[in-house]
Amino acid sequence: MSLLELDGVNAYYGNSHVLFDLSMTVEENEIVVLLGRNGAGKTTTLRSIVGTVPRRTGRIRYRGTDIVGESVDRISNMGIKLVPERRRVFPTLTVHENLLVAHDACDDPRDVEEMYGIFPALDDHRENRGRNLSGGEQQMLSVARALVQDPDLLLLDEPTEGLAPVIVDDLREVLGQVVREDVTVVLTEQNVAFSFELAERAYIIEKGSTVYEGTIDELRSREDLLEEYLSVSVAESAD
Repeated sequence: MSLLELDGVNAYYGNSHVLFDLSMTVEENEIVVLLGRNGAGKTTTLRSIVGTVPRRTGRIRYRGTDIVGESVDRISNMGIKLVPERRRVFPTLTVHENLLVAHDACDDPRDVEEMYGIFPALDDHRENRGRNLSGGEQQMLSVARALVQDPDLLLLDEPTEGLAPVIVDDLREVLGQVVREDVTVVLTEQNVAFSFELAERAYIIEKGSTVYEGTIDELRSREDLLEEYLSVSVAESAD
């Protein structure tokens, strides 16, 4: 049994049909990346999993249980956490306060001090307010807030967007450590090279449907797919 299974999922915003019979699976302790152009449906896929899309049909099974129709809070309590695009840290709270809010909202959280071990850069900014952090520091804080709630499945929406290359490298190392601590990761990403270095499998989503599923090694060799759906060459994907 897979950790997560999407089977024929359709999603709607009002009268707009956004996902079309989308299917995918995620196994425990792997990193899966959703690739595709802006507007392809990647973010909607993550939102469908956590229940924030208004209308969904099809099946979304987590550990064998269909979670379509479950509340956002119920899905979160099952161990699924989403780190949304653009970070959304509390701007007037300090780093430590941001972590404490997430910690206190969970029934069985991890120790806040563990987060400083995983994210050493945050340790030096405990008393800095969220609005005074750099983009990279805000992203690290967003991931730390999710991890302090001890998820089994971590969903990341465009985690490298707007980050400097050195911060992207730090984030790659952190996410590798996260998986070694028995957290499964699904992310959407525009940075193909980052995705290829981090993930084991990929899905390409185009106009709300899955057009490719396979290993990263298989995708590296498919220049036709890279150029058609991601507008990159094999050489660019390896940069």
